[in-house]
Amino acid sequence: MESKNEILNLFGENVRKYRRLLNISQEELAFKANLHRTYIGMIERAEKNITLINIEKIANSLEVKIEDLLKNSNNGNND
Repeated sequence: MESKNEILNLFGENVRKYRRLLNISQEELAFKANLHRTYIGMIERAEKNITLINIEKIANSLEVKIEDLLKNSNNGNND
């Protein structure tokens, strides 16, 4: 199913983007979210289908709304 891969890719790209904006490593994000470092890497590479609970942990650790991690920023809008 193509849309499944698209949402995983989008989520992973956004996690990476916001993590880099905070200038923190995958390991630091994992620590803040109480998750394993390799799990964060797998999420960023769209290799893992993540649970809602872990989405919330990551969003809180990145200091963003859950919806920000699901937005497509490649549509030309910078909102």
